Amino acid sequence: MNVSLLKSKIHRATVTEANLFYEGSLTVDVDLLKRANMYQFEKVHVVNINNGHRLITYLINGEPGSGTICLNGAAARLGHHGDKIIIISYGIYEDNEAKDHKPIIVLVDEHNKPI
Repeated sequence: MNVSLLKSKIHRATVTEANLFYEGSLTVDVDLLKRANMYQFEKVHVVNINNGHRLITYLINGEPGSGTICLNGAAARLGHHGDKIIIISYGIYEDNEAKDHKPIIVLVDEHNKPI
């Protein structure tokens, strides 16, 4: 049997931009994605701590070292500059993998730099 588990998350990231007129997705500083073992075009859940909105989208690489967290397209309606969000990715694991699985948790400061 397989089970879906938390693979990794970026916790309490600060939204730096909301771009309604982009085709969609979430742009994230590629350095943060690498640290969290997340990939461009990967499906993620985004939870807005400020307003409780939850959405499913995919990731786009942002400029390395920029701290960019940009809600694009329709997602821009669900958050604003300065909102705190959690970006969550999941993986499918076999039972033997699941027993010892440890997710990657990336905590960031107010400038989206890893703590």
